Formats: sequence, structure tokens, C-alpha cells
Amino acid sequence: MSKALPTRSENYSEWYNELVKRADLAENSPVRGCMVIKPYGYSIWEKMQRALDDMFKETGHTNAYFPLFIPKSYLSKEASHVEGFAKECAVVTHYRLKNDPNGKGVIVDPEAKLEEELIVRPTSETVIWSTYKNWIQSYRDLPLLINQWANVVRWEMRTRLFLRTAEFLWQEGHTAHATAQEAIAETKQMLEVYAQFAEEWMAVPVVKGVKTANERFAGAEDTYCIEAMMQDGKALQAGTSHFLGQNFANAFDVKFQDKEGKLDYVWGTSWGVSTRLMGALIMAHSDDAGLVLPPKLAPIQVVIVPIYRNDEQLTQISEKVAEITKDLKKLGISVKYDSSDNAKPGFKFAEYELKGVPVRLAMGGRDLENGTVEVARRDTKTKETVSVEGIAVYVQNLLNDIQESIYKKALTFREENTHKVDSFEEFNHILDTKGGFILAHWDGTSETEEKIKEETKATIRCIPLNQEAEEGVCIYSGKPSKGRVVFARAY
Repeated sequence: MSKALPTRSENYSEWYNELVKRADLAENSPVRGCMVIKPYGYSIWEKMQRALDDMFKETGHTNAYFPLFIPKSYLSKEASHVEGFAKECAVVTHYRLKNDPNGKGVIVDPEAKLEEELIVRPTSETVIWSTYKNWIQSYRDLPLLINQWANVVRWEMRTRLFLRTAEFLWQEGHTAHATAQEAIAETKQMLEVYAQFAEEWMAVPVVKGVKTANERFAGAEDTYCIEAMMQDGKALQAGTSHFLGQNFANAFDVKFQDKEGKLDYVWGTSWGVSTRLMGALIMAHSDDAGLVLPPKLAPIQVVIVPIYRNDEQLTQISEKVAEITKDLKKLGISVKYDSSDNAKPGFKFAEYELKGVPVRLAMGGRDLENGTVEVARRDTKTKETVSVEGIAVYVQNLLNDIQESIYKKALTFREENTHKVDSFEEFNHILDTKGGFILAHWDGTSETEEKIKEETKATIRCIPLNQEAEEGVCIYSGKPSKGRVVFARAY
């Protein structure tokens, strides 16, 4: 049996890194800072993609694909955008290699220098808005609602599987509208889509809010976000939606003729989530024994393991399991029957526990005689013996219960680790002893925000939406405050 995982209490970071590798989700690649997403991990990402893609299409969006390479001059057209991404860009300068005349492999051909360098996309606003100039002429072309599933590159120095890698997978929505009101409505709508996905599929409760000017996306007028709490009390930004105003339309001269025949710049949005959601899924629910996956995103929802003395008994169990499997699949439940002889049942139990399979069924000779099966749920590790009659519906209800139970557990954890504070002394004490989300008054200035960040490493995660107005005084400056914001240390 494989060596036990490090525990979360001993070393949360090591626990996470080991779990990602041991559960066969991902591994480091030969390219520094990049990862290989293994089949089991990619199966979870595919389920995320499928659910999100359906939600995007239900809200009127269609998929397209844009180039990986962006001319350098495009990035310089929107000043704040290039400033925000300049330090993370990978640059292509040549288009050809040649054999080294010294016989040492290949070298870059100095004669093959590009006239204009190409940037490997860190995000696609510039290349997409240059395209939209050709697609949009009239109000009849609006709204334009496009999504792209792609990879992006942001040159990171300190990387961590799923959470921060030089290359990662994501989706990016880019929309154009006739009015500011429509664009803002789109921005908020997509935030709601992300929040619904996080809570109903990932079973991760989130706080919806708007970013401060310091934390806003480069080139946006406003950035809306969902923030999730991990089990170590740190925050993780789980999705963002940006109101771009007319910034990119101005930069790329994207105009439309309105119903009165007047020309005006269109209004834009962009929004995205990435494979960082995999990190959130792992850290929000998993335990010291391995992954705990919400059933809606589990590649295998039910695993069935036979316990047998001889081949004859295995044949009888397999016949019964075939009936159970058929009934489960009719209900849309993904199931695996592991009758392999390369490991004992106890080892298999531990491996499927490590991989976070929500429900495990075990059937032995006595179960076969009694018409029963042992049912174990991954989230609580509880077991019970149940009749095989109606087992499919029983398991279906159990999966629904597990999905809800995992969400409630995460919500309770967040509530227990969210603290209101009214002084900087209390702020520091909570941050250092308990962590979590801290609701505190802030005077609204970038200067105070930066000073708090420098002194505590805590950032304003968001200004919560729909919170009750509560005037007070800033915990740091003592100046008037219009309301509390969410502070936390974050990934």
C-alpha cells in the first residue's frame, strides 16, 4: 500500500502538492513552470468544461477560436492593458532553427528574425478586438457574444500545479454591446453563472463582489469576482468578469452605426475561469486520506469492488454486478467495476478513497446469498449494508445527498472562519491566529490598501455585492468608511 499523505495540519502545502500527484491529477513537465494534466485530472476538467459550456450557450454565447500569437504592436494599443501584462509575456522573435555548424544540435537561425515580434497570448482582448472591428458595423451586429476555450501563457517565476503555472487552460468570453447598461448587465450575468457553477457543481460557496481599483483587471473599468475560502483559511479567486467600458473599442477603433445613423464606439466585457478551479476543488473539500470530489464532477461516481474466494464466486458476483451496473447507467451514473486481480480489496478501497470516488460498493459471498451490498460514502467514510433491490435509486439519492452535504460542510467552514473586526490590532491577531475572511472597514484609498498589504500580506479580496450599508471608520487610517470589505491572505 502506498505511503500515507502528509496531513493538512502538518504541512498544508506539501499535502496539496502530494495529493495532486498521488491522485493522478497532474505532474510537472520537462518545461519549467508547465504541467502535464493526467487523464484522471483532465476528466474532471472536461466535466467542468461541459457544464460551463452548456451554461454559456444557455445565455446566448457561441464558441470561436482566435490565434495563439499576438503582434507586439497590438498590446501597446491599450496602455493600462500592456502595463498589466508586460512582465508576464513570452515573446517569439525568430521563425526558424538550423543545424549548429559546430555539430551541437540546433540553433536559432539569425537570418530568420521576425519583422515584428509575436506575443504568446497572456489573454486575448487585443487580437479579438482587432477582429471585432471587421465583424461590427451596425447595431444589427450587436450584441456579439463569443467565448473561447484555449490555453494562455503568463510567465510565472513561482509555480504550483493548477494554482499557478506558466501555461494553463481556460475559457475567455469577449462580448460587445450597444450600450454601457447592456455591457454591465452582461458582466454581472456572467458573474452569476460562475457563482452558480461554483456552488451547484463544485459545491464551493463563494462571495460575489467587485475588485478595488488596485486589483482590477488591466484595461477594465470594473472587475467583478467570486472568492472562495480554502481549508487553510486562505482565499482563492475562482472567477472574474470585467466591464471594459469602451477602452478596447477605442484602442482598436471598433464603431457601430446606431438606429439614428450615428457612429459610436461599442461597449465591451471579458470574463474567464481556468484550471485554477481544479486547485479550488481539491483544497476546499479533500482530507488527509485523499480527494473528496462532489459527485457532479467525479469522473467515476460509483466503484464496485468484488470480494471473492475463488473464480466461481467471482463469476456469480460479476453476474449480479452487471445487473446493478446496468441500472446505475440507466440513471446516468458513471460506474466502474474493478474485478482486476492485481490488488487486494483493501488496497483498492484505499486507492479509490485517494481518488475521491464518491460511492463505493463492495459485494462478497455473503452479500450474494443475502441479496445485499455494502455501501460506503467517501465524504463521511460511513458504511452500511443495503438490499440490492432498488440499489440504483438508493445510490442516486445518496449521490445527491453527498453533493449537498459537501457544500454545507464548506459553507459552515467559511461561516466559522469569517470574522468582523473593528481595529487593526484585532485584524492582525485574527489574521495570524485564525486566518479566514476578515470583514473590516476601509477608507477607500489605494494608499491604505497598499499599506495594509505591505504590513500583513492580506489583500482586499472584494467589496461584497448586495451588502447592507454600514458606515464606520477604517481600521488602519481611522478615516470614514462606507462599508466593510473582505480581507484575506490569498493564493
